[in-house]
Amino acid sequence: MSLLEIRGLEVRYGGIRAVKGVDLEVNEGELVCLIGANGAGKTSTLKAICGMLPAAAGTVSYAGRTITGLPSFRLVREGLVLVPEGRGIFGQLTVAENLSMGAFARNDPAGVKRDLEKMLALFPRLAERSTQSAGTLSGGEQQMLALGRALMSKPRLLVLDEPSMGLAPLMVQKIFEVVRKIAAEGVTILLVEQNARLALEAAARGYVMESGAIMLAGAARELLADPRVREAYLGEEAA
Repeated sequence: MSLLEIRGLEVRYGGIRAVKGVDLEVNEGELVCLIGANGAGKTSTLKAICGMLPAAAGTVSYAGRTITGLPSFRLVREGLVLVPEGRGIFGQLTVAENLSMGAFARNDPAGVKRDLEKMLALFPRLAERSTQSAGTLSGGEQQMLALGRALMSKPRLLVLDEPSMGLAPLMVQKIFEVVRKIAAEGVTILLVEQNARLALEAAARGYVMESGAIMLAGAARELLADPRVREAYLGEEAA
């Protein structure tokens, strides 16, 4: 069953069409990735989905109803949660306070407490630094915190924008281990990621975006084998 469905989505910055009639869908329980070069329109697409940018045309449907134009805080309450590029943590708050902020829309204190303990178990480094100011964490630790904060909201659809950006290879592997684990637990994920190989290896399906439009779509394993993808995004020569 389709949880997220986008039809004819356009995003404009003045006279510039950054997103040009995108069609995309994510089924319940899927991990779907969106890959493409910098400037392809991936982040603009995510922001329009999540209510952070207006759609110039087209529709966004979530859980069977149209959400085009709804503000992001409304969508969070309905389980559509974005982990933005750049993480967006609250640097002056502690790690534990940041995690608690993720549960701002919840009204189940006992459940929030259990989930906080679960996040600290999922991210042992955050447990070690729970009373530390978030701004003093490393980039990888801040990404873990951004993921944990989003999970505290109990998302039905988790939207991840470039979770590996700027991280050391070992930390990238750790982040992707967590993403796979979250997906295995049943959280639906839409992933935008600069590391095309890792994204396609983790995902069930993928979309390739170029110059604001979807150029390729299909099963992730098929895209991994596509010579156009291998040459453009995996650094391999086309046969």
